[in-house]
Amino acid sequence: MITLSVIKADVGGYVGHSHMHPALIETAKSILSSNNILIDSHITSCGDDLELILTHKKGVDNQDIHKLAWNVFEKCTAKAKELKLYGAGQDLLKDTFSGNIKGMGPGVAEIEFEERPSEPILIFMADKTEPGAWNLPVFKMFADPFTTAGLVIDPKIHDGFIFEIHDVIENKKVDFALPKEMYDMLALIGQPSRYVIKSVRRSSDNEIGAVTSTQRLNLMAGRYVGKDDPVMIVRTQSGFPAVGEALEPFTFPHLVAGWMRGSHHGPFMPCAQKQANPTRFDGPPRVICLGFQLNNGKLLGPVDMFDDVSFDHVRHQANKVADYMRRHGPFEPGRLDANNMEYTTLPDVLKKLENRFKPL
Repeated sequence: MITLSVIKADVGGYVGHSHMHPALIETAKSILSSNNILIDSHITSCGDDLELILTHKKGVDNQDIHKLAWNVFEKCTAKAKELKLYGAGQDLLKDTFSGNIKGMGPGVAEIEFEERPSEPILIFMADKTEPGAWNLPVFKMFADPFTTAGLVIDPKIHDGFIFEIHDVIENKKVDFALPKEMYDMLALIGQPSRYVIKSVRRSSDNEIGAVTSTQRLNLMAGRYVGKDDPVMIVRTQSGFPAVGEALEPFTFPHLVAGWMRGSHHGPFMPCAQKQANPTRFDGPPRVICLGFQLNNGKLLGPVDMFDDVSFDHVRHQANKVADYMRRHGPFEPGRLDANNMEYTTLPDVLKKLENRFKPL
């Protein structure tokens, strides 16, 4: 069995929240290159987030793997502080490692499986948004026959998939078998600030097909400390959506929560890794996708999947949507609704107005 772990953290922005300083990438590489528990690794960035892509045989939630990632983030935070980068270590909510990196700030998506004769894997990484941003694309990948033709014409996936949904507010989960329970699930995942798709399994044999990170920083910290910037792993081909089917949902730049100060709605823009440097109003929210072929746990790649002229029109549309949304200024729906603004810095501003209200 092979385990693929994608673990990310914001350990310091350059400049502001827009880029990743090369010294942080080099620090992470130097630490991971000297370990003896990984099969392979790839380090990259999406905006100001450090992304660790790791393969090993230790299973999910392994203490040694999580401790290694935590050590990387701590050392990179120290380097970020040395360079006086912005928000150094903002995703590290705890001072010491406690056995599992979940609940400590960094985002985690892990998947364990038996490697197929050919194992094409897509790693999606986002910046300036929340885990619910994956809801619409994942639904379209694994449940929409207008996106994934294989749901109709491929007998291996014709029976559909089982979706695990997390309620990130009340810490509950529920499974839905699609297509039979499609409408029930849509009633929930249309509220992405609360209900998030965690994983997808094939109905015929329960084989894992996709997994996401669902960590919500503001809920863990009890205050606004930055957006969650989620990650996602998707297995493709031979019993799962084809590579092109898994990418097709991102031809629509749907609105997601995040953007400037985590307080606005903006278009989810697919872009090449070299373009994942959000500067306009700290955005718009970005998504990158790196493709790998696994070979006995070795990562062959990456291929930058959105570095393709066929996504140029999506980026053009996203920029037009960004223009439209910015013209709302501080008004909803450009700004998030009141419930979600409770988890930003706005409540601190409103406190000074509390004593000025009088009964009608």
